[in-house]
Amino acid sequence: MNQNISIADRTKALAIRIVKACTFLDEKPGVCRTLSKQLLRSGTSIGANVREAQSSQSDKDFLHKLEIALKEERETEYWLEILIESELVEKNKFELLLQETREIGKILVSSTRKVKEKINKHN
Repeated sequence: MNQNISIADRTKALAIRIVKACTFLDEKPGVCRTLSKQLLRSGTSIGANVREAQSSQSDKDFLHKLEIALKEERETEYWLEILIESELVEKNKFELLLQETREIGKILVSSTRKVKEKINKHN
């Protein structure tokens, strides 16, 4: 994906893709529906927390919200891996979604690291 797109826009686009993936999963019976609910919660929460961070009241508040987004990214990555590795979905249909989730995770790790350095400089 284009590196010039903001993290807020990327996480929103990811959330939309997650919603579409979960709509697909909800059409399947049984365990897919249960996993779909987990994926929907975590996958849409990433962008919500990034958006919330934009209105943070301090660097520590900003860091806290980004760390929550990172936790949600890791959970989303986990559910996608479970769906793929258990062969509940075709790998080729969910592989790009997993890749984008991981890329967003790398951005969030880098961002949280930078904010921590900034906070530590001021202490």
